[in-house]
Amino acid sequence: MKEFVAAVALVLLSSSAWALEVAGVNVPPAVTVGRKILNLNGAGVRTKFFVKVYVGALYTEKNVSTTDELLRDPGEKAVRMHFVHRKVEKEKIVDAFAEGLANNAPEAARSAEAKTFLSWFRNDFVAGDTVGIDVSPDGALSATHNGKALGTLRDPALARAVLLVWFGEKPADGGLKKGMLGRD
Repeated sequence: MKEFVAAVALVLLSSSAWALEVAGVNVPPAVTVGRKILNLNGAGVRTKFFVKVYVGALYTEKNVSTTDELLRDPGEKAVRMHFVHRKVEKEKIVDAFAEGLANNAPEAARSAEAKTFLSWFRNDFVAGDTVGIDVSPDGALSATHNGKALGTLRDPALARAVLLVWFGEKPADGGLKKGMLGRD
């Protein structure tokens, strides 16, 4: 009996290290940002006109379940976009970010820093690509495409605004927001 209890406990304790599968994508249970390990907070699928575009995943130092908790949390945050659609043109991603910024943080959307952020996305995205957006407590915002740095800037207002693209009052996708906040 003791062996059985120990085996069940081991499975339960180790299950948090397993990747979560969402829309055919194995979402890692943790990512490293700088020197910190961030844990998966939640994941969901971004759809547009019933088409699955990407699997979005939110990583945080501590779990959050609301936008307010996310924005108040002083820790590192990371969003990973795992593309599942065969091809998404760069213009569509830039337009989607611009729209999300305008809908949720109009002042930040008009800033020179927002234009810089949008200029980082110069390539199309294909199934299997991963885009990473990292936000540091000091307001540093950085992006990667398949691990290659796209850019970094420090602007706390823009960093907050970029998070609002997914988690604001008018998110890119309400179901994705719920999933990444771990409420789905």
